[in-house]
Amino acid sequence: MGGAWLAAGLLIAAAAARTGGSLDVRTSAFAPGSPIPRKHTCDGDDLSPAISWAGAPATAREFAVICDDPDAPGGTFTHWVVWGIPRSAASLPEGVEAGDEIASLGSARQGTNGFRVRGYRGPCPPPGKPHHYHFRVYALADRIDLPAGSTVERLRSAMAGHVVGEGEIVGTYGR
Repeated sequence: MGGAWLAAGLLIAAAAARTGGSLDVRTSAFAPGSPIPRKHTCDGDDLSPAISWAGAPATAREFAVICDDPDAPGGTFTHWVVWGIPRSAASLPEGVEAGDEIASLGSARQGTNGFRVRGYRGPCPPPGKPHHYHFRVYALADRIDLPAGSTVERLRSAMAGHVVGEGEIVGTYGR
């Protein structure tokens, strides 16, 4: 499974590089490379941070968001999986409810994260050095038709060949 995930991730990155689509991803919660506030972690309220993006190419039909921690002891750990965000949207609000869909965004669906729940679960690293949390936004040329609860591996596989832009913001958290 790890090799397939890596291969799909490389295909996605290569497609975004070919299209030249770079999204400007931001959050009001933290500056790039800075600590993620406690309220967005398992030590706080576990609220998803507000995420916004700009610079999507005209060919983008929808967006997907993946948050993961490549510093996790067992390998990359997924904290949030969302897709089907309509072209008309340029953000996700703070505190997105857990569940299959995001009602305010129509057809947007949430996948199963590494905690085996649908929705956002924030940073919760073991004691030690701070981990890096990558919030990646993908602009997609085609609609991704996966059922709610799908894994990040299924989403990455479905996105391969359809990414027309990509951007990220990284925050840190340690205990």
